[in-house]
Amino acid sequence: MYLQQSRNQSGKVYLSFVQGYRKDGKVKHRTIEKLGYLEELEKIYDDPISHFKKIAEERNLKAKEAEKKLEILLSAHLAPDSSSRKNLGYAIPKAVYEVLGLYDFFQYKQRFINSEFSLNSIFSLLTYNRFLCPSSIKHAYETKDIFFETFDFALEDCYRALDYFVSYSEEIQALLAQKTKEMFGRDPHLGYWDVTNYYFEIPYEDEDEFDEEGNLTKKGQKKRGPSKEHRKDPIVQMGLLMDSKGIPMAFNTFSGGESEKTNMLPAIRRAKRDLEIERIIVVADRGLNTSDNTALLSGKNDDDMKNNDGYVYGQSVLGGDKEFKEWVLNQEGYQSDKETDKEGNTVIFRHKSRIYAKKVTLKGRDGKRNLNYEIYQKQMVYYSEKYAKKQKADRERVITKAKSLIKNPEQYTRSTCYGAAGYVKNISFSKSTGEIVNGTVLELNQERIDEEAKYDGYYSIVTSEKDLSDSRIREIYKGLWEIEESFKIIKSEFKARPVFVKTESHVNAHFLICYVTLVIMRVIEHLLEERFTTKQIRNALCSYACSYLEQNYYMFDYRDEVLDALGTLYGWDLTRKYMSRAEIKKILRHRLKE
Repeated sequence: MYLQQSRNQSGKVYLSFVQGYRKDGKVKHRTIEKLGYLEELEKIYDDPISHFKKIAEERNLKAKEAEKKLEILLSAHLAPDSSSRKNLGYAIPKAVYEVLGLYDFFQYKQRFINSEFSLNSIFSLLTYNRFLCPSSIKHAYETKDIFFETFDFALEDCYRALDYFVSYSEEIQALLAQKTKEMFGRDPHLGYWDVTNYYFEIPYEDEDEFDEEGNLTKKGQKKRGPSKEHRKDPIVQMGLLMDSKGIPMAFNTFSGGESEKTNMLPAIRRAKRDLEIERIIVVADRGLNTSDNTALLSGKNDDDMKNNDGYVYGQSVLGGDKEFKEWVLNQEGYQSDKETDKEGNTVIFRHKSRIYAKKVTLKGRDGKRNLNYEIYQKQMVYYSEKYAKKQKADRERVITKAKSLIKNPEQYTRSTCYGAAGYVKNISFSKSTGEIVNGTVLELNQERIDEEAKYDGYYSIVTSEKDLSDSRIREIYKGLWEIEESFKIIKSEFKARPVFVKTESHVNAHFLICYVTLVIMRVIEHLLEERFTTKQIRNALCSYACSYLEQNYYMFDYRDEVLDALGTLYGWDLTRKYMSRAEIKKILRHRLKE
């Protein structure tokens, strides 16, 4: 409220108290009290203007004091089906969502589609839901009122929007990769790659598609394959490319019936194209260490001899050839060393390395494996007593199970004796039931056990980077645990499985939303300098909620060290027990500096 001086047509000054207010986003004014003409008031007061300005200040002060007091009727009742509790933790991923350019991206795309629903509104809701309370799209829609903002669209619009989202997938991945590079920097030559799979609780597989001549044109997406959970359900596989800081750069999905070994290179090439990377060293576990991948990353192929990327792969010692195993066990050349593991413990180990000409045979354009190459790679092997004890203990557990299987074969099936069957001679299973076939004498395969025991404690890494030191190779390879952690986050924290949508495009859109949510989480972790775990951050943001009181005020009932750190980061006071709706909206309008 303030004192207004206005003049009429004759020039006489009229005094009144006026108050400003906001309507439809615009500031308007209304007269609170008419005081009279200045010349008449001067007959009563020595200085009417100073007098009434002072009164306006006193009234404004009293009004502010009154705002600090809430009158609560203890006998009040809730209205039917009322829900006055709101989450404000989503303000954190919302600020990151906008600084990553997603809001602007969808606003731009909206111009080119003929649709009444907002792409940004739907994608942001599904992202916040996946971040805080992951569930199906239907449940996300039904619980959208837990957020302060209004999401004005129908459930059917959510499903329609998924087709748009998946068509933008590669653009969104490139956008996020560029934005995170600007925020944190990126080693342009190093990328980590791994594959996992997600199950569908359905009894059938997707059918393959064939042309008129019977040639396979498209493989069904949801297919049974080697499951990480050892389930028999159909699966879809996801490959993830991550930088050395643990921030995802790209992903792709492919059929559960396809080999994970053949789907790495397309994603690598797309990432290089979109991110303008000239050369990338791919770091991957031994499951991706194939002759084809090794050769193609080294530029040995029949189509593009210009490719010259690199690799750092895990190498199975047991799966190596006779010459490699003999070299591993030969103690000549080993030297002692020590390093610190991720728990901060000192680990003593021995290691050696060599440059070796690996012979590979690839398929030519005729589809036959008739292309022979020699690839010079650095092979490194190291031995750790700690790792040897772990391998021995793991094997002893499986041997115990194998002995139980031999003694009581009727209690096991193909699925329940996973791992142990490899240590049992003469074992076979019924194709129809999976039960162990009777009539054969089951024996413990002691020869295999003794052979494996010789290599306890040994692990090998192979790389195209022959000039890198052994310690640098180990340092690069150890970063692979970050991508494994990312998959764990997607599965456990963001509950990407089981998948509740059916069509291929909707499934791919589901994984896109999970991917974007993961990127946002990684950004928050880096902004907090990795002082807190994913679980701690999610718990804090899920718990940071408030309940409506009266007079547009809300009461908060949760505080922890994560929220304190986020408040410091954003410049918000998240320790307050009460906030007005206007103050909350100010937080939601906040945008992080890019």
